[in-house]
Amino acid sequence: MVRTLILMRHGKSSYPPGVDDHERPLAPRGRREAGLAGDWLRDTQPPIDAVRCSDSVRTRETLAATGITAPVEYERSIYDAPPHALIDLVQLVDDDVQTLLVIGHAPGMPWTAWELAANRDSAPATELSRKFPTSALAVLEFDRPWVRADPGTGELVRFHVPR
Repeated sequence: MVRTLILMRHGKSSYPPGVDDHERPLAPRGRREAGLAGDWLRDTQPPIDAVRCSDSVRTRETLAATGITAPVEYERSIYDAPPHALIDLVQLVDDDVQTLLVIGHAPGMPWTAWELAANRDSAPATELSRKFPTSALAVLEFDRPWVRADPGTGELVRFHVPR
């Protein structure tokens, strides 16, 4: 069974004065682009079975704006996670989950996509390496259980920036 991992960077956030980074909300542009990302996910990807989302305000608002209603677990650890921690999180996902959406931050999302991709010379990898802007999505496919989703074992099949 093919497993699909979608790594999404949160939508564009605002910078209200005196608000801690973890508490920053989305800007109007971020809500709009996250909504476009949700439309793209529904139109082009397999149904999402589970979501792992950073517990920051902007990632929670990003998930809400996508309209994705799969079961979600909010994870504080995603907030500032390096790739190895995000890969560990993916490896703990139940085998009955076929499509997993992870919503987080830069640099964790782009670095993790790069780390997991076996095909770093592909067109999607070239796009990803240029820039991973807010609301962008990297889609990787695995031909193995989540527990064996190790570095270099995924196929980066799409990179999409909703605008």
